[in-house]
Amino acid sequence: MRNNNRQNNEKREVNFKLDVNIHAEGAVLVSFGQTKVICTASVDDKAPPFLRGENKGWVTAEYAMLPRATNVRNVRESIRGKLSGRTMEIQRLVGRALRSVVDLTKLGERSIIIDCDVIQADGGTRTASITGGFVALKLAVNKLIEEGIISENPIKEYLAAISVGVCDGETILDLEYEEDSKAEVDMNIVMTEKGNFVEIQGTGEETTFTDEQLFEMLAYAKKGINELIRQQKEVLGE
Repeated sequence: MRNNNRQNNEKREVNFKLDVNIHAEGAVLVSFGQTKVICTASVDDKAPPFLRGENKGWVTAEYAMLPRATNVRNVRESIRGKLSGRTMEIQRLVGRALRSVVDLTKLGERSIIIDCDVIQADGGTRTASITGGFVALKLAVNKLIEEGIISENPIKEYLAAISVGVCDGETILDLEYEEDSKAEVDMNIVMTEKGNFVEIQGTGEETTFTDEQLFEMLAYAKKGINELIRQQKEVLGE
């Protein structure tokens, strides 16, 4: 039996706490079980240089783990003077995922930067960052519309992400660190409200997996993401 008597197709308890930063246009503390990430959205009234004059905006992301987010303290990457490959890969994933559901032409020549800061890690930090990052993005967009800065909603549909894998021969949803560290298969799925895939990151850890296992993992992920999107809508009052 999994921790908290979770069923194999049951996600962890997920919570969203809004307005955790009084300065950001959008801010949320998202918790996937013991994994906690602060996601803030900041609006910059200019587009990146490669989009200047194109009359379209940009959505990007940055990701970081606080030094004591894990069971041992890690040196801040800013002190090292270089981002790790893992950090770069995750923040690019978050940015790609969020851009997939935004009509950038409706943003005008401005940028929205999503900062995802992991304050406590217990597996699934990238999926929590995407799921919470979308809520922060939606809050920022709502504010732009309310203030009359943009006239149309650029967000095309909701988006969320969750992990799935095979552990001890069984397919499981939303892996904690203990499960993730020993999983035979580890996968991260990003999907939209309409059930379309944005990204599938999956690998066999020193083993292989069958097409039946793949289809079961995708079905578990779809169930979990549908539940996450329902929670996103509820916390945003939609």
